[in-house]
Amino acid sequence: MPHNPALHEVLRDRIHPSPQGRITFAEFMDLALYHPKGGYYSTKDAILGFEGDFVTSAHLGHDFGELLATQFAEMWAHLEHPDPFALVEMGAGQGLVAVDVLSTLQNHFPDCFAALNYQIVERSDQLRAAQEQRLSPWAGKVSWLNLANIPDDSITGCLFSNELVDALPVHQVMILESGLQEVYITLTDNPNTPLREVVDAPSTPRLADYFAFVGIDLADPQYAVGYRTEVHLAALDWMQTVAAKLHRGYVLTIDYGYPASRYYSRARAQGTLQCYYQHAHHNNPYSHLGHQDITAHVNFTALERQGEHCGLETLGATQQGMFLMALGLGDRLTALGQIQANDPATVNLAIQRRDRLHQLINPMGLGNFVVLVQGKKLANQAKTLKGLTVPPLI
Repeated sequence: MPHNPALHEVLRDRIHPSPQGRITFAEFMDLALYHPKGGYYSTKDAILGFEGDFVTSAHLGHDFGELLATQFAEMWAHLEHPDPFALVEMGAGQGLVAVDVLSTLQNHFPDCFAALNYQIVERSDQLRAAQEQRLSPWAGKVSWLNLANIPDDSITGCLFSNELVDALPVHQVMILESGLQEVYITLTDNPNTPLREVVDAPSTPRLADYFAFVGIDLADPQYAVGYRTEVHLAALDWMQTVAAKLHRGYVLTIDYGYPASRYYSRARAQGTLQCYYQHAHHNNPYSHLGHQDITAHVNFTALERQGEHCGLETLGATQQGMFLMALGLGDRLTALGQIQANDPATVNLAIQRRDRLHQLINPMGLGNFVVLVQGKKLANQAKTLKGLTVPPLI
């Protein structure tokens, strides 16, 4: 598919007047994903689900959101039933998780639902429109706002995200003979390949500081010349902002990623950047401009340490499969296995649902996602959550 001409124009207009005619990869990624005139998440091409470019856990049925709701209800109880109880979903996609959380709390935890104030932070106008339509039955319970507009120290409840942090812009860096260098994007005269990378001195000392912060020594011989990876400054800034908004309660982050020791391993010498286009993935962020998703795995050590630096306590980190099993997914699988019906349609539906539940816990896929839970101003009994009743990973 050809590049989105609107995004091409945005990039040209941003790069051309920039110092030395270039921008950082992080700025390129932010424009490619979020610019309102051509960014992937801002156009109708940003289609999620089986007919789009990728699926999330929420696309595999209602179970993911329903089980999350049971965890939120426990959090509400641990916080001694605050009213209002804020759930702030950051990056709500098509609103599928919100529908299942709201439905479950309304039907099974009515007291929690009565206290609930559900807030959505969404940068994409298109996705927000889809969310508003899907969530219209709860119009009085749901509001949309910018994260920056939430007052500091105001949220009692939980701020949570599912597959958000992987899409935050990253800087790309390389190890050369001269040391740590940064990847920049500049223009070419070739309409088929309008962008070109250049490598030069880092744009900010924060890039080098980041590695010290997460305990990685780039002087180690394992990092040979040519080693390339990502630096997640936007994720650090995001975590700092999220922590500041929370007065008392929890931060729950679900995404794919690694602790720093695995993220920056010798074997991962070209980083983790991936692009998704029509359910295929590749590593060329400069193709299909405006029509493809661009992501990088999450450095969970960075999120954990930044949270602690900003006043959060790490309560635990586990795999999504373990988290959902602890919340009752295993019971759902057992119930499906006990279905005895003469109707082939009923049996087929049970088989399909069982398959999707297995996808949620598959250790080679979604089940290997990391669930990180952090807290602030919690009593000791509020630090033990049902979803974390497994040994921590990080």
